[in-house]
Amino acid sequence: MVSLANVGALMRRDVPGRVREEIDRQQDRSERIISWVQIVIVLVFGGLFLISPRPFEGDIAFELTPWALGAYLAFSVVRLVASHRRRLPGWFLTLSVIADMALLMVLIWSFHRTYQQPPSFYLKAPTLLYVFIFIALRALRFDARYVILAGATAVVGWALLVLYAAAFETGEMTVTRDYVEYMTGNTILLGAEFDKLITIALVTAILAAAVVRARGALFSAVSEGTAKRDLSRFFDTYVADRITDSVDELRPGEGQHRNAAVVFFDIRGFTAMSDRVDTAGLVQLLSEYQARIVPIVQNNNGVIDKFLGDGVMATFGAVSPNRTYARDALHAVEEAIEVIDRWNRERDRRGLGRLTVNAGAASGNLIFAAVGDEARLEYTVIGGTVNLAAKLEKHAKHEGARAIISTDIWNRARTQGFEGLHRYEKRLGRNVEGVDAYLDIVVVDADTPAR
Repeated sequence: MVSLANVGALMRRDVPGRVREEIDRQQDRSERIISWVQIVIVLVFGGLFLISPRPFEGDIAFELTPWALGAYLAFSVVRLVASHRRRLPGWFLTLSVIADMALLMVLIWSFHRTYQQPPSFYLKAPTLLYVFIFIALRALRFDARYVILAGATAVVGWALLVLYAAAFETGEMTVTRDYVEYMTGNTILLGAEFDKLITIALVTAILAAAVVRARGALFSAVSEGTAKRDLSRFFDTYVADRITDSVDELRPGEGQHRNAAVVFFDIRGFTAMSDRVDTAGLVQLLSEYQARIVPIVQNNNGVIDKFLGDGVMATFGAVSPNRTYARDALHAVEEAIEVIDRWNRERDRRGLGRLTVNAGAASGNLIFAAVGDEARLEYTVIGGTVNLAAKLEKHAKHEGARAIISTDIWNRARTQGFEGLHRYEKRLGRNVEGVDAYLDIVVVDADTPAR
């Protein structure tokens, strides 16, 4: 059998601390499962002991079985409680493995006393099959060392029982080579016992090898899961899923046409503000602002495409197509207006200045694509719809409006069931900077009349 040191070396891998911590948490959960299984097993043993006939019980001065079962049950309960409170140390896990096999071997050994038969009697007990349950139980931890320890303990324990039976009391050997005599009498067939030892060892080795391979897959799966969670902090969840779940390697230039909506949010006058506010205060302001805008976008089926300093670019129906993208986008705009108003009232109470946050929204055909080169890729949306939404947001200050939306997104949102709670006013023939022709727009909560 492979040594525990060698297996330990095979199972040590250079992984980030966060990945190692996640592996440890999964192993902690496995230990609780193992503890519950141990308790069930000892209760099964106890039940079998209670219902099994013991015709010679009165002649036995000391019945070992109930005491062994009681001690093991107490140990299993302590182990379960400890596994919920803290991470079990290696020495305790080692003790638990040895205790499993010791219990089993003691129970098997006690059979000849219970039924007042020679020790060779217990060698035919089917209870030996529980050895494989205890060995397999250790595979739940995905640590081959404890599988090997369980198997080695079982081999040693059974070998000691065979030796004890072979040299019982008088030292006379009760060994036979006759299989029929072995099966019908209280004799020992060394070949049969050797087969049992070999079977236990081989099953242990095979299971340990499988656990080593499975542990590698576990490390990879946890590493990928951790990486996916980390990606979700830098990308929207939908984009992170698209990156990590992609069957083929992502390449630049791959894109898909979408009918979708784009919304830009921006703090008006942020550049001038950055000259008056210290770095820490500026970063704190951005953090509070983004912490309010991001949930609004996500709660309305939107995706954060990117942060542009004090600007936030969001898409609706671009990453994952949906039929209500225009309605969702305008719901997000309305909710943002209300949230920013509450934030400004909070800032007033704190003695801070009020902020003006404008929004621009447009819908239409765009391209959702991976752009960049092989060394640096980014998922984003491109096209005239994106440019128009950005220009409308910048134009909001000229119209004295909280937000400006295109007539296309307004019409689409209404056909998708949108009923606005704010003031919407259509203004025709507006001169929007960066747009060649005069443009019809819809303003939201305008403070000044149309000029």
